[in-house]
Amino acid sequence: MATATSPTANDFVAQSWQHLQDLLFRETWDARLGRYRSPFVYRGMRSFGYTLSTSLQRLGGNYDTLEHHLLRNFRKYARDTTTPPSATTWDWLALAQHHGLPTRLLDWTYSPYVALHFATDDLNAYHQDGIIWALNYVKAAEHLPPILREALAGEGSNVFTTELLAPTLPSLLTLSNLQAEPFVLFLEPPSLDARIVHQYALFSLMSTPQAMLHTWLMQHPELYFRIRLPARLKWEVRDKLDQANITERVLMPGLEGLSRWLHRHYSAAQGRPATGEGAELPG
Repeated sequence: MATATSPTANDFVAQSWQHLQDLLFRETWDARLGRYRSPFVYRGMRSFGYTLSTSLQRLGGNYDTLEHHLLRNFRKYARDTTTPPSATTWDWLALAQHHGLPTRLLDWTYSPYVALHFATDDLNAYHQDGIIWALNYVKAAEHLPPILREALAGEGSNVFTTELLAPTLPSLLTLSNLQAEPFVLFLEPPSLDARIVHQYALFSLMSTPQAMLHTWLMQHPELYFRIRLPARLKWEVRDKLDQANITERVLMPGLEGLSRWLHRHYSAAQGRPATGEGAELPG
């Protein structure tokens, strides 16, 4: 995994749980509405050294030439799914990402607490500082090509759905050919299952498979900030998220999520014995 770039003015280090709350909700006041309405989406990762590279890029080699073949074969062999015959390229891409196919998509969430969950869900990474990325998707839309800005303006939105994107861009190739300079757009997937809904999820999508969102953001520092989550705070954050019901049981409905939650709940913390057999759980 590539390492993160050097700290910048956009980097903050959480000193406590309360300080973390202040950082997560910074710049969310909307004076026009007189409400707290965040223009940010969030991505939590277990290690501060991780960059915003896609699963497609992490394949290595000539990964950009494989994108079309990966998606073509996914569509070919996934015909027994519930995806309708009229599904667009973007529906298939979202479905593929959701089920683990290497794609140029990155997962984000509108919820800072869901992002915190994914920064603290792996107990094997508790010796490492985590990271929360916050990206201003409203301002990022200003960098879209005119044809895409017009499509969003016509819908009164800052984020694409698969239905909104398809008439303007029927394929990945048309996206790549739209503009020489790289850009990012955000795509809300259809409600494929309860996980998508509960995680308040959306995807980022770069205009070419080679373009790295991480590098692009370094060139547009006004669009993001990052929060470093020190390893020493991870257990406190994790326990308080659990108390707030931000757990695998809720975010990943089903037996897999339930099992992952129970495994973590009964694991030892910082060398202390694990929770005793028969200990009470909430509810």
